[in-house]
Amino acid sequence: MTSDSAQTAPSWGRRVAAKLRFTSLRLRLVVVFGLVALTAAVSASGIAYWLNREALLTRTQDAALNDFQSEMQSRAAALPPDPGQAELDAAATVMARSSQQYSVILVAKDASGKELSARAGSPTAFGLSDVPGSLRDAVNKPQVPSGGGPATYRMFWQRTQLDGTPYLVGGTRVLGDGPTGYMLKSLAPEQKDLSSLAWSLGIATTLALIGAALLAQAAATTVLKPVHRLGVAARRLGEGKLDTRLRVSGTDELAELSRTFNRTAESLEKKVADMSAREESSRRFVADMSHELRTPLTAITAVTEVLEEEEDSLDPMIAPAVRLVVSETRRLNDLVENLMEVTRFDAGTARLVLDDVDLADQITACIDARAWLDAVELDAERGFMARLDPRRLDVILANLIGNALKHGGSPVRVSVRTQEPDRDGGAGPDIVISVRDHGPGIPEDVLPHVFDRFYKASASRPRSEGSGLGLSIALENAHIHGGEITAANSPEGGAVFTLRLPQDASDPIEPEEAAQGAESGPSPAAEGAR
Repeated sequence: MTSDSAQTAPSWGRRVAAKLRFTSLRLRLVVVFGLVALTAAVSASGIAYWLNREALLTRTQDAALNDFQSEMQSRAAALPPDPGQAELDAAATVMARSSQQYSVILVAKDASGKELSARAGSPTAFGLSDVPGSLRDAVNKPQVPSGGGPATYRMFWQRTQLDGTPYLVGGTRVLGDGPTGYMLKSLAPEQKDLSSLAWSLGIATTLALIGAALLAQAAATTVLKPVHRLGVAARRLGEGKLDTRLRVSGTDELAELSRTFNRTAESLEKKVADMSAREESSRRFVADMSHELRTPLTAITAVTEVLEEEEDSLDPMIAPAVRLVVSETRRLNDLVENLMEVTRFDAGTARLVLDDVDLADQITACIDARAWLDAVELDAERGFMARLDPRRLDVILANLIGNALKHGGSPVRVSVRTQEPDRDGGAGPDIVISVRDHGPGIPEDVLPHVFDRFYKASASRPRSEGSGLGLSIALENAHIHGGEITAANSPEGGAVFTLRLPQDASDPIEPEEAAQGAESGPSPAAEGAR
């Protein structure tokens, strides 16, 4: 199981790191810059390619067509009305010698009305079948001018492909039943030039994309470095390092943000310092007051114990007053002890003094010391050992059981079981101690506040036998063990307080701290908060 976890953790970490990388602001900036640059470069390259293509092809075809038309007017038009094959071949050969390097086909009728054709130039395989039918129809159809007048023949052209090679095909006819001429010019050189241009534009686009990525990286570093420093500073501030400040330079928005952060951190540090000072002063006041009250309370307690022993011989008119003084003195003594305990928790000086205890014996001793044996049912197996602080465990149990007896009524059922810990790395199973009463339960609006200090559920009776600190002290004692206490209502009726503690709450402490933390005598009386 350990091996699987060790193998799974790195892969999980890699997935998280990859996700963070792909969702980082730096990557998004680079991607956006790249997309913008790619779009601009592709658009510019496409427009440049299209303009150059059209210009190159238009220039080539205009030169070839104009030359062919000129040759038709000078050579083909000079042929006799009924040329022979030799005359037609000679005219085609002369026309194919043009500097435009195109092939020529001349079509005419001899004296007998037979159609003759002559072809010359390269490729020699150029024939009438290579001329699109639509082009032949357009060439041989007389065109009537829109303004009126005699019909004329015009030059028509078309781009086509033969065996994968682009060609320009053009044709026209000489007036007066003269010969019809067709030319075929290869556009392969132009296609090669356009391919070179496309490669050049593609390379330029790639370089533009790389340049945009580098520019985006530089811009991201410039922009994100202050943001990263701000994030680190905010994280340190959240960890309680209130003296964190940012180095500010410049007058841009990020610099202003850094100044705002510094002002906020400074204000927060002052407020926290003031609050800490007031809290320390209040804690010291409570500790000093509790300490100073212990001396007169000790004397008063001794006197009340004497009065309690002599209660039977006192005047019946005085006895109630004596009982009230004894009760209130005990209550005041418990309150002082609880305040001192709360002060130790707040100051962080509370320490565990651990020992191996039998849980069943410990709970039985707690119940017996307070004469609750008849009102409490214990469900716990003897011999289950745990390493805890016995005194603090006694405080927790006394408060939970006493609270259940006071507000829920007997019988109170205390059960002990073990459960696998929710946390990782536990030294053993958790101890779960449930204290359930058979009372009316806890109102839903009171449940979130039962562990608050001095909380009383009923405002109509603000004064009760308890101080309102018992459950709070019990919770603090559970926390110092690394445990927790929860409160809920049982479906069968009554309230259930569940104490969860680790089986081994080892927390090494210095010997002198243990001596300071160890206290003799019974735990403070249980307190209620309902």
